[in-house]
Amino acid sequence: MGKETNGVLARTSDDEVIKKQEIHEAQANMWKFVFGFTEMAVIKCAIELGIADFLEENNNNEEVISLNQLSNALGCSSSSLYRILRFLINRGIFKETSTKNGEIGYVQTPLSRLLIKEGGNSMAAFLLFESSPVMLAPWHNLTARISSKDNGRPAFDAAHGKDVWKYAEADPGHSNLLNSAMACDARVAVSAIINDCPEIFKGVNTMVDVGGGDGTTLRLLIESFPWINGINYDLPHVASVAPHANGVVHVGGDMFNYVPKADVAFLMWVLHDWGDEECIQILTKCREAIPKDKGKVIILEAIIGEKEENIIRGSNNEKLKDVGLMLDMVMMAHTSNGKERTSKEWAYVLNAAGFSRHTISHINAVQSVIQAYPS
Repeated sequence: MGKETNGVLARTSDDEVIKKQEIHEAQANMWKFVFGFTEMAVIKCAIELGIADFLEENNNNEEVISLNQLSNALGCSSSSLYRILRFLINRGIFKETSTKNGEIGYVQTPLSRLLIKEGGNSMAAFLLFESSPVMLAPWHNLTARISSKDNGRPAFDAAHGKDVWKYAEADPGHSNLLNSAMACDARVAVSAIINDCPEIFKGVNTMVDVGGGDGTTLRLLIESFPWINGINYDLPHVASVAPHANGVVHVGGDMFNYVPKADVAFLMWVLHDWGDEECIQILTKCREAIPKDKGKVIILEAIIGEKEENIIRGSNNEKLKDVGLMLDMVMMAHTSNGKERTSKEWAYVLNAAGFSRHTISHINAVQSVIQAYPS
């Protein structure tokens, strides 16, 4: 490879070739960042249109649904729907094929099935929550927050005039959206716990789910471990509207002041919402609620910065390492002092709260399982 300079063919060095390739790759990646919002927006559109729901309902006999069938059923423009589907298919969401008549048609993929609103493993509610105007607005205040030496006013507060919890308390619609998102994650995470470490519930007679939302987590766990008597503990405005579930009692209260007595205190995606001081306070209340000799606290949280040898090979735990870092940014935008923690940071808050030892187990989920013991 070379170029002619004054009649002389000058050879381009390998370094120059590599540099050009790096520049081209950087530009390609930057375009993805510039338009990164389109993926969330288009997937949200697909959920709201109910594309996955319709395909699932009508693909039972493995019949391919044509574009015209789909657009007529959803009441939308076939040309616009085609463009939406073309975008999603390029990302593995839905698959284009042909009908028996040779028309353009569509079928589900494993990824598109996660968009079914009422699906057992659906992630639809979580995406609708994070893509809601309420949750997107704080991101525009992120720079202002971190530009201040004292961390500034929380981004969510700056956008809405109150923190995320007070906002949810004052807005039942948003509170319902929040609880649906947490229930959505619970279905995924609980399945991983049941499959990967069911032994942690052996001998547990009573368990309090601290910050348990609508009780989905406890309901699913008790279905698999029916000997457990569950207490779903959350703020009064959440517990008061939680649906009935066999083996579960809903109790309203403030975890900073009191946690109901039980053999085990269970916390899933609660502590990452708070700073170290608040976490120590919550964990101390949990320690006081469990028996000193045989009690324990089970925590499900992402652990960032894990060493390669601690990751489950070929699992979601390996593939989703970056999600923990994304969640850390979410905590910065949506909470006052929340953050994702490394194993060392978890050890600090647990020791400070009076737990003498703890173990960490990695499962096929974004979260890992931490078991903390008071003695």
